[in-house]
Amino acid sequence: MTETVVPAPLTLTARIGQMFPTLTSAQIARIATYGHRRLVHQGEVLVEAGAEVVPFFVLTQGQIEIVRPAGATETLVAVHEPGQFTGEIQMLSGRRSLVRARASKSGEAIELNRERLLALVQTDSELSEIIMRAFILRRVELIAHGIGDVVLIGSTHCSGTLRAKEFLTRNGHPYTYIDLDRDTDVQDLLDRFHVSAEDVPVLICRGDTVLRNPSNQQIADVLGFNAAINQTQIRDVVIVGAGPAGLAAAVYAASEGLDVLVIETNAPGGQAGSSSKIENYLGFPTGISGQALAGRAHTQAQKFGAQVIIAQSATRLGCERKPYTVEIGNGPRTPARTVIIATGAEYRKPSLDNLTQFEGAGVYYAATFMEAQLCVNEEAVVVGGGNSAGQAAVFLAQTAKRVYVLVRSDGLAASMSRYLIRRLEENPAIVLRMQTEIVALEGSDHLQRVRWQDRRSGEIETHDMRHIFFMTGAVPSTQWLDGCVVRDAKGFIKTGPDLSRDELSAAHWPLTRAPHLLETSLPGVFAIGDVRAGSIKRVASAVGEGSVTISFVHQVLHE
Repeated sequence: MTETVVPAPLTLTARIGQMFPTLTSAQIARIATYGHRRLVHQGEVLVEAGAEVVPFFVLTQGQIEIVRPAGATETLVAVHEPGQFTGEIQMLSGRRSLVRARASKSGEAIELNRERLLALVQTDSELSEIIMRAFILRRVELIAHGIGDVVLIGSTHCSGTLRAKEFLTRNGHPYTYIDLDRDTDVQDLLDRFHVSAEDVPVLICRGDTVLRNPSNQQIADVLGFNAAINQTQIRDVVIVGAGPAGLAAAVYAASEGLDVLVIETNAPGGQAGSSSKIENYLGFPTGISGQALAGRAHTQAQKFGAQVIIAQSATRLGCERKPYTVEIGNGPRTPARTVIIATGAEYRKPSLDNLTQFEGAGVYYAATFMEAQLCVNEEAVVVGGGNSAGQAAVFLAQTAKRVYVLVRSDGLAASMSRYLIRRLEENPAIVLRMQTEIVALEGSDHLQRVRWQDRRSGEIETHDMRHIFFMTGAVPSTQWLDGCVVRDAKGFIKTGPDLSRDELSAAHWPLTRAPHLLETSLPGVFAIGDVRAGSIKRVASAVGEGSVTISFVHQVLHE
């Protein structure tokens, strides 16, 4: 069958030179020492879409075209000339190829496997900068134009659709979205794959695999997020949680030569990853979104060789003997010489009878671009008095008609940064209500009305409201530890000098030395970030703890 090639709707910017750089002969010669030269023949498929093993090619003669196949049609994505190289960010993670690479003219190329490419970017700083920048910009372009291996069919009225979109977006995976409520041609697609509107969200992968209302883990499995990872291999350090603390630990551990595995339940970034903009993090004077910060850190960790399991949870810590083991889902137990617990904390859910009914359908725990689009020209409520709540309110006020901020206390000074308080007070679209709390949610398939009460007067107000964001308190994610480490009354993990002699004695601490600064009551097991008792709930603090703890990991490994 002859395939039709059509150009992609790319609007490449002035950064095309960084996205598709042409290497010098000296740079190519250095790359050649990491791989081998080979001939390429016109029409030869060098990488197939969906391939699990994806080589890296530097073209010295000829031409390579990058296309996205879709049945009998191909979308032309890019053309590589001599001196240019193939690949994008999935080369680092070992995930499946999103596109097909084919020689459109015969010639010669230098071929590297993934392991040799990682060695190259870890040792050659000049080439590392060129290749990493190109990989990142190419992925950004693929995401911007929905050029990938996934079609997501859904509805803005479906909570599962929002969950699937958030999962793909926060994991940086490009996809094409088709809205049942707006796309008039969607019925033909539904008929072709024998799915109905009741099945949404529907995920079509590589044009042949259809998932009906899939879980995040099912999406990760069909896209091969974790296919390249050996979960039974003993690791120097297993990090549970890929928030800022866990990612920082992964970057420092991997860059210092340790064998690192990170386990993440949802997507890199943790609670910070859902923040619309972080403006008080050092080095970003104009601010950076939590998702962007997490994406950069995730890429950085993979560059140094850390492996990250996505959409899997640690369900048990085997602490009876060394090496420790971390049980992942219902699957294998991963042995670990040391363990870093960075599972963070979740927003505390209020005690409202029908709360779960509206989760994802009017009730949200993150305020990103996707949620903001749902609130355009409508009113919204943010519940909470911390920085996350303040950032969410300011962000939502850019598109919402009005944003109410409900706070249980009588002021914000003790819980929110001053610059955020000023923005809330000075924004005419934001209404602050102190000593106020939600008492009821009403609606059918979607939230329609909200009732809140003034705690001073007892007066209850009813508002027609379709969107409410809860960002209150914090509950540590420590249920899976099953008594292995000492925790405080609220479930946060005690570490270092916070552990009393009596607690260490009761935990049978076996060493003559005291626990290290971030070490738990179990030798070689550390706790960092929001999950740690007494931690400072700031991104910078979490990153600091993640980096510092690796020095202690080295000491434990040498004991």
